[in-house]
Amino acid sequence: MTHSTNLSSALRAPVGRVAFVTSNAIGDTLVSMVIVRNLMDNGVDVTVYGTPAHALRHWFPGVAVRALPQDDLTTTFAGYDTVFQMQWNQPLRDLVDVHPHVVTLQDVEFGNRPGCMAQRFADFCRDDLALREPVLDNGITAPAGLVHRRNSKRVMIHPEASTEDKRWFSHRFVRLAQRLRKRGYDVQFVIAPHERERWRHLAAFDIPAPHFENLHELACCVYESGWFIGNDSGIGHLASNLGIPSLSLFRRRRVAERWRPAWGVVDVVLPWQWVPTAYLKEKLWRQTLTCNRVLAAFARLTRQASRTHG
Repeated sequence: MTHSTNLSSALRAPVGRVAFVTSNAIGDTLVSMVIVRNLMDNGVDVTVYGTPAHALRHWFPGVAVRALPQDDLTTTFAGYDTVFQMQWNQPLRDLVDVHPHVVTLQDVEFGNRPGCMAQRFADFCRDDLALREPVLDNGITAPAGLVHRRNSKRVMIHPEASTEDKRWFSHRFVRLAQRLRKRGYDVQFVIAPHERERWRHLAAFDIPAPHFENLHELACCVYESGWFIGNDSGIGHLASNLGIPSLSLFRRRRVAERWRPAWGVVDVVLPWQWVPTAYLKEKLWRQTLTCNRVLAAFARLTRQASRTHG
């Protein structure tokens, strides 16, 4: 079996052609595109493969983005000198068996490095790839015809997350939406098709949850919205990346320090920190993260965005 490389000296000053396989997760995809941007800025020929990346390909002009290959990986990657993948086993589990130089980023993701993930990847570009003047920007650019924050009073709320332990109470999201509507905001929920069964009661509260055909359509809607609130999730990274003032709900401070969105006007709201031990913080975070606490954080976010955007 060919083993993947973790931050070896062979990575310094990459040359030749690079294939970058992005995650199946939206947030991981967006933060890893920081590496793609910096490689390209330093003259490296990069082709991106991935499902969320391909759905957002119109948002990355000048980047070659292809659908994730389903078979014949040996042929697909034979022409590349180096293949990057964030985790060794996903999205392509057999990648390390078909290419002699696969670089995984587990040491960057979980190692003892400071900063959020996007910052870690920018630092990785400088310290491990020896790239000149790395930037935190991943190069995302809105397609022509869209107007940034056109709907200035629209608040997109994403009440879901990849795992149950990241989800705030659904009834508190509903209460939050109701209170924001009383303040004059147009509140809409972002709910994927496979999540809608958990939200079948939403129509009773007259809270719209528009259907989006794909991630590109969702990105267009978020880009033209005024605000975003959500759990720790990929949609929060997307909103931040699109320059939408964003509030992210996290269950623990250390998790937030690593996984908070990196771009634009962003704030993080945490549960009360007086709860002792990490175990109890994890167990009780939903109870101690109150609706009033989230509303107060949103008010701070609006003031910060006003100072930033004018």
